[in-house]
Amino acid sequence: MAGRLVGWFSSGVVNGVYTQTIWNDANGPRLASVFQYPNTYAAFLMAFLFISIFSLIRSKKVYIQLVHAFMLVPILLSLLLTLSRTGLVMMPIVLVIILLLLKPAKQILWFIYLVISGIGTVAILNPVNTAGLELQQQFTAGVAAKGWTYLVAASIVIAIIIWATQRWIAPTLETKLQAWGKRKGSSLWIPLGSILLAIIVAVLLLGTSVRNILPDSISTRLENINFQQHSVLERITFYKDAAKVIADYPLIGAGGGAWTALYEKYQNNPYVSAQAHNFFMQYLVEVGIIGFIIFMSFILYIFYQFVRSYLRRDESERESHFLFFILSMTILVLSLLDFNMSYVFIGMLVFIGFGGMAAAIDPRPVQHFKVSSSVARGIYTAIAGVSIIVLLIVSVRFLQANHYAYAAKEVAEISQSFEEIKAPLDKDLAIRSAHSDSLLTLSSLYQQGFQQTQDDQFYNAGVDLLQKGLKAEPYNKGMVKQLIQLYELKGDNEHAYTLQKEYANNYIWDMEWYERLITRSFDLGYQALGQGDTAKKESYFNSGLEAYQHVVDGVKHLKTLPEGQLQGQPFELTPTMILNAGKIKYMLNDSAGAATTLKGGIAEDLTDATNREIARWYLAALTKDGQQDQAIYDKLITVAPNEADEIKQIAELNF
Repeated sequence: MAGRLVGWFSSGVVNGVYTQTIWNDANGPRLASVFQYPNTYAAFLMAFLFISIFSLIRSKKVYIQLVHAFMLVPILLSLLLTLSRTGLVMMPIVLVIILLLLKPAKQILWFIYLVISGIGTVAILNPVNTAGLELQQQFTAGVAAKGWTYLVAASIVIAIIIWATQRWIAPTLETKLQAWGKRKGSSLWIPLGSILLAIIVAVLLLGTSVRNILPDSISTRLENINFQQHSVLERITFYKDAAKVIADYPLIGAGGGAWTALYEKYQNNPYVSAQAHNFFMQYLVEVGIIGFIIFMSFILYIFYQFVRSYLRRDESERESHFLFFILSMTILVLSLLDFNMSYVFIGMLVFIGFGGMAAAIDPRPVQHFKVSSSVARGIYTAIAGVSIIVLLIVSVRFLQANHYAYAAKEVAEISQSFEEIKAPLDKDLAIRSAHSDSLLTLSSLYQQGFQQTQDDQFYNAGVDLLQKGLKAEPYNKGMVKQLIQLYELKGDNEHAYTLQKEYANNYIWDMEWYERLITRSFDLGYQALGQGDTAKKESYFNSGLEAYQHVVDGVKHLKTLPEGQLQGQPFELTPTMILNAGKIKYMLNDSAGAATTLKGGIAEDLTDATNREIARWYLAALTKDGQQDQAIYDKLITVAPNEADEIKQIAELNF
């Protein structure tokens, strides 16, 4: 049933089963639900955990209290099984913020219900976790039923205990603490005490054997919570890199999706992350300081006015909209360390929360605009109506374009006809001229047409299309690569080299990019050498050496990363880089530098052609300077006796 429901909006359903609800990493399976990301699911769960506690305390109806109390164990259990360190670290902070706005009696009840539901959760955590792990390997009805029995039974027992507490203990507690609650600052003491309690619990779980009562996966995650842990170090790196982008686009930002498009240019090491893992930093990158100030002014104004109205009102009145505060505040606080707001659904929840808080703000008439209510409503309706019509038209057009893009993919799966595939792509690009997916697909069609017919019309159409696309999206790596491929097919190596070099600074940790740049520089420099064009030779060769030095410096920099931080993608000197850089130095009459460079690429396996060529040029460079490496020489000659003549010929070359 769940698979069919999720299948309405996700392609992650295979054979009727939703396969994306579990996230597997080094710590094992983690619950991710429909979000496909455990930390965002944890933010969602935490918001509704606190809403459930607030709602059961506020409600006077027994069945509502029981429903909310029943959900506490499943929510807490799911929260723990996300293995979200971000959630565990931020939970006490969110709790303290909420408690500051509650009376002492309710603060105590919150703690009581959290403790009761926490005990119930821990009691079934191991057997339910074990059952879940078994079911991930192979579904068995008996194991599933056992897991559900534990969960439902614990939820019912905890719900009854909490209901009984709310029914008989809560009224007495509120009566006894009523006088204390009227004192100034009375709401501060318990939250401050909860901070101390959180510290004690953290010490017990992180520094003692108490955490051994938890499953190994959760215990390991707790053990790894520290400031030298890789996820912390990586987030700090993201934020520093985001600051670099902001420094280059300070006032109005770099536009929507800027982080995804730009981060490769600014990253400190070759990580892969389409998100900055901090909503506020990522928003600042996109809209700049001006946009960020406007947005934060809007948010802070709503929170300030809501809290102000909340504190002024009687307790019976103030609670009607408090759950909206919990909803927005919880998600936003957790978005300090993650990209929860990148999910449209989560963003909708936050802004629904803003609307709920705004509804609770005390109305204040605007003195500067003295218009009647009917006129004001008319103006608002007119502006909203026009905006909705414009938005509707734009949305319908974009949906049409999206439909054409999908239609092209479907046609491509069943047809080889150039015109049939091209027709829907043209319609899409007529609406969205820079839609990258359709643009790349159409340029690929032109490329295939040129390969098959050698007709320059296909070549020119593909080049023009990609150049227009790059004007709209100058950081689109796919377009750059495809344009380079087109130049190569045409034999236009100089344009391919120019593009490779021009965009190298945008992909500073792309090892393959720099390997190709060094190779192109050598090939074109060698060609210029044969033509006797000294200026071009030196230009190309120097470009290749600059690219090589960039990689050398990058490898050195990666060695300075903190011990706990992961490097990310591979970035190293490849045999091809070393060989071409060594050749370039040799042809620039720097035989000593060539020998030093090539020596770093000497490998054990000299049966490999590239490794053998590195050894050949290394020995030739040494011979040029009147030196020898007898061990490498003997090893090479053993593998390929004809290398002796090759070495001699290279050593005799003059450039």
